[in-house]
Amino acid sequence: MAEPEKLRTIAASFVALGPSGVAVRDRLRRLTVEDEKVLRLVGRYMGTLASRDLKARCADGLEHGSETWAARKRDLTAVSSSRWAGSVTKSTHDQWALARRCLAAYIHSLEAGIKTLRHRLSLPVGEHGSKRAPGGYRSKGEWFRKSRRLAALQVRHAAALADWQAGRVRVVRGGKRLVNTRHNLEKAHLTTREWRDRWEAERMFLSADGESGKRFGNETIRITPDGEIGIKLPAPLAHLANAKHGRYILACTVTFQHRGPEWADCIGANRAVAYRIHHDADRDRWYVTASWQRPPVQTIALDAALSSGCIGVDTNNDHLAAWQLDTHGNPVGEPHRFFYDLSGTADHRDAQIRHALTRLLHWARRVGVQAIAIEDLDFTQDKTREKHGRNKRFRRLISRFPTAKLKARLISMAAEHGLAIVAVDPAYTSRWGGQHWHQPLTTPQRKTTRHDAAGIAIGRRALGHPIRRRTTPPPQHQSDAAGHRTVQARPQTRGRDGNRPPATDRTPGGALPDGTRKRRPSASKTVLDAPSSQQRVQDSLMRTG
Repeated sequence: MAEPEKLRTIAASFVALGPSGVAVRDRLRRLTVEDEKVLRLVGRYMGTLASRDLKARCADGLEHGSETWAARKRDLTAVSSSRWAGSVTKSTHDQWALARRCLAAYIHSLEAGIKTLRHRLSLPVGEHGSKRAPGGYRSKGEWFRKSRRLAALQVRHAAALADWQAGRVRVVRGGKRLVNTRHNLEKAHLTTREWRDRWEAERMFLSADGESGKRFGNETIRITPDGEIGIKLPAPLAHLANAKHGRYILACTVTFQHRGPEWADCIGANRAVAYRIHHDADRDRWYVTASWQRPPVQTIALDAALSSGCIGVDTNNDHLAAWQLDTHGNPVGEPHRFFYDLSGTADHRDAQIRHALTRLLHWARRVGVQAIAIEDLDFTQDKTREKHGRNKRFRRLISRFPTAKLKARLISMAAEHGLAIVAVDPAYTSRWGGQHWHQPLTTPQRKTTRHDAAGIAIGRRALGHPIRRRTTPPPQHQSDAAGHRTVQARPQTRGRDGNRPPATDRTPGGALPDGTRKRRPSASKTVLDAPSSQQRVQDSLMRTG
């Protein structure tokens, strides 16, 4: 007899935290030739200082402290200003910390691959695997190639671990991908001049952190409520100023159409607002991005968020499968599917995800729920090449699965609609949903998929109900003597301990409670009790006339 499968512990559901910051962008229109010249000079100059500071920070490694930071900031202040120096050093610290986190993720990925290779190499050739662990390799040739790959991964792991212990990171200002594109201009369909424009645009530095309490929230790059943009020039470029106190005022104005009133409230109250001016070399356009932090908001309680039911959402490679559930965990209405296409450029994929989430949120507001339940997915360990072997199609599928981006966008967009996002454990949702809800909800008029059933399982787990539809009937003559047949109702629901209502509105005796009949008697269609020679059948309709 096979041993029962050991199930892992299901984590408790929780309400995801809302967004902590906001960023909006607008285009700088009608810039003059002089404006573009000044922006390029300032961006290139500050970009050079940022590159030098990043090099110094990487050289410090783990020896970095408050003294080295103060020394670097003093050096930058002498050739720019104190506020520009503060923005550069903060950006440098963020880049170094991001590279450090990426190195840690790379080390974990190598360790997962090495662990899988060692396990499969230890098994006999041709041994079958299970759902939990892969089996041995199919041939001796594949075993040999994988043993060579194991040695290569061990060398990479040792080198990455040495960099981690030494505090060494590798960062390219402008992007590693753009650097490699320089050697493949024909394949990228770029000329040398076009690549140079992109490289210079990416390495410019025109960012300024906000300062709370200062006028309009920023002293370096200041935007007034009328949209006027003023830049505090670095000391060596102060001769380019066209206003007082070494400032340069752009000829164009900016108006943030998205979240404009919220931005106006921030600068009106002199709250910190950070700005970044950047150049899109492909379109030859200039943009400005404003960002600010939101005050921390107390997360709504889980019971309050689920007081009117929820919508369970199953995320897939090409669509979102959603179904509305009431407070007892019963599906309401019909399933909804919101499709998107993840092919093409990154901007196209991002637009597809935003469009699908917008339709989901609009539907949630129409039905009147306050929460959307979604799986807390993480494919970090599943994206390794060694775990799924030759199944390139599946590895490609989970690699492009927008788990982190979709979850982050859903949380930020739902906050604007006043909806809470409930994150649930993804364990067994597709499996149990298909087992208990796929077939019962499939009718000739409604074709239910396993993804729709998984959405019900996700919603029921968020509501605190078991995924299965009913408990096993009690053994005592299949009655209610040993327990409840159904677990749909919560313990505090009134009437849950009583008998289930009968299938019809008739009492066991066949009469209604008030002693009346539900329908009028109809004419009899039976044969009358009469002699055989006089038997006749009475018409069901009486003839008059």
